[in-house]
Amino acid sequence: MTQEAIPAESDLLESFLALETPRGFRAELIEGRILVSPPPDGDHQDIIELITHQVYRRALVSMQQSGNTGLKLPGSPKNHVIPDITFAPRELRLFRGAPPWMASDGVAMVVEVTSTRPSDDRTVKRHCYAQAAIPLYLIVDRTEGQVVLYSGPSGDDYLHGTTVAFGESLPLPEPFGFALETSDFL
Repeated sequence: MTQEAIPAESDLLESFLALETPRGFRAELIEGRILVSPPPDGDHQDIIELITHQVYRRALVSMQQSGNTGLKLPGSPKNHVIPDITFAPRELRLFRGAPPWMASDGVAMVVEVTSTRPSDDRTVKRHCYAQAAIPLYLIVDRTEGQVVLYSGPSGDDYLHGTTVAFGESLPLPEPFGFALETSDFL
């Protein structure tokens, strides 16, 4: 890395952290790009609630979740993401006292429901989450009408991906240990 690149990356991070977004919008720093997303639509929120409800009722381990916690992913200051849902075992109390941009240690699964930029959810965020060694990445791809579960993070990608169409159930491994029902995603 050249000396010129270090201040530029530092300036980018400082600018990002100081960014003020309009009410309801959220900003993320992904692969050195600042992305600002509008508030999600009702169907997006409904899917988030359906997933959260199933996890709370059916997971083998009691889980806590956050839909507004920013994750500062390891390895580079250029990756600050806000998953639609972040799940962690309740016993870790991961979100209590956490800063606005917390480390991803202890996160069991992140979930993204596609909206304005589905290609970022499919590729760029997948690589970021794998680099952070987050065990499970679930993407609800509304454009494609499918749900994909990535597991086995290794380097900058996941070793395994399981895809089901909306309406089919998707087995979630431990610590979840149940089949996610997707029929209501239709």
